[in-house]
Amino acid sequence: MSTPGPDRVPSTVRIEKKSGQGKPPAGAKKATPAPKQAGAGPKGGGAKGGGPKGGGGPGPKGGPGPKGGGGKGRKPIKPVTVSSGRSWGPIAIIGGVVVLVLGIIGWGVLATVQNDKPWQDKAAAIKGIVNYRAQHNPKIDSRQHKDGTLTYVTNPPVGGDHNPVWQNCMGDVYTAPIANEHAVHSLEHGAVWVTYKQGLPADQVAKLKSKVQGKEYLLMSPIANLDANVSLQAWGYQLKVDNASDKRIDQFIQALRLNATMEPSAVCSGGNTTTGPVTAASNGTSMPQSGN
Repeated sequence: MSTPGPDRVPSTVRIEKKSGQGKPPAGAKKATPAPKQAGAGPKGGGAKGGGPKGGGGPGPKGGPGPKGGGGKGRKPIKPVTVSSGRSWGPIAIIGGVVVLVLGIIGWGVLATVQNDKPWQDKAAAIKGIVNYRAQHNPKIDSRQHKDGTLTYVTNPPVGGDHNPVWQNCMGDVYTAPIANEHAVHSLEHGAVWVTYKQGLPADQVAKLKSKVQGKEYLLMSPIANLDANVSLQAWGYQLKVDNASDKRIDQFIQALRLNATMEPSAVCSGGNTTTGPVTAASNGTSMPQSGN
């Protein structure tokens, strides 16, 4: 080793210390400049090792720059935005479908219960209906076959003695009054007799006709001295309404047609088809019951 002369100063290597760190490890080799990596800033710390501009310590140009870092830079992570609101459209649709289904089921159950009711209960539920059976009037309850003209308790009649021949009731529509004596016999067979006041407007008559024509165990005719526009009769029952569009007309027919019969299985065909009063003997002679 040569002794330095007066004019020669030993060369020294200045090693900058990192803040908060001791000396470099013993035996550390001189760092080889690392290849430039993408994302590292030109003056960033940590990309280059050990030069006057390198190192991780705070030098004049060292330290982490705006684009510096320890290697390849990471793209900033975009925050995930979570919507706190609900989409009520699908919920409303599902709710509506559920309500609709429940309504259909409820209606079906109600209809089944209604259909299971006895016909007498259905008749009793019709507003304004009169149940003459409950009065036990012998002039109404009597079912003798008699010839000639007979007198009845109500107008139109709802029961009582009657002519041996029934009025044809296969959905027949009569445009003139028919004999009460024939019509009452039809009631005994289970028919519903639809009557209307003479002079009722044509549109009202047409409405009634549409409910009767061609339907078994129904007949229709005008009647004199009626105190309502429309009157419906079954054996022992009567309903009077003021308009042919009254929904109770259909209710009466549905509840009482055939159900109110006094002679189950008795027919409505083969009866009298003429209008006007009875033409047989007028002495009111009792006739033997023929079972029809």
